[in-house]
Amino acid sequence: MSDTSRLPEARLGELIDSLVTQGWYVGPSFLPAPLCSTLHAELDDMTERDALIAAGIGRGDNHHLRRDVRGDAIRWLDRESQAQRRYLEAMGDLQRALNQALFLGLFEYEAHFAHYPPGAFYRRHLDSFRGRANRVVSTVGYLTPDWPSDGGGEMVIYSPDDDREVARVRPEAGTFVCFLAETIPHEVLPTRLPRASIAGWFRRNASLNGLIDPAS
Repeated sequence: MSDTSRLPEARLGELIDSLVTQGWYVGPSFLPAPLCSTLHAELDDMTERDALIAAGIGRGDNHHLRRDVRGDAIRWLDRESQAQRRYLEAMGDLQRALNQALFLGLFEYEAHFAHYPPGAFYRRHLDSFRGRANRVVSTVGYLTPDWPSDGGGEMVIYSPDDDREVARVRPEAGTFVCFLAETIPHEVLPTRLPRASIAGWFRRNASLNGLIDPAS
């Protein structure tokens, strides 16, 4: 894997320890700057070409649009560019590290670009329902450089035990967030500026008798 996409090995242990002790991790300057810049340009091009789709909630037959819940537009990563392949290779390294250290049995990784136009938000939610932990670990990689302090669009992370806010993350390029999908509530506050990120999930293989869980 190219050095432009390699994750900082010295900080992988920090990430893993944080997942164990508190269920979430925030790493400023975690992702390689050249990779973030290339992916940001790619997402900008998709936005200009109207190549994104409005994001919904739920999956399969339960999928529907709720602009009162979330306002981003997305496109799934499909390895069509070198930058996408490098990002997914980096996440593959993380998957192996998590499996080796925590025995999570992570089977695959899925991810999409997310573009939040000014005014967009995503209300408080969990990424996986308890008892249906096909999505085990969530990730968010931020792509927009020089995010101002008054730009809005922060991710708010809440304690799984009560309503306390435990972290507020500015969506600055290079920052990487990782958390347990079925236990850590979070939301995206309304953004004042176009906001670019990649949201992803490490999944267990919960398929049965040839049926993929969850249906996409």
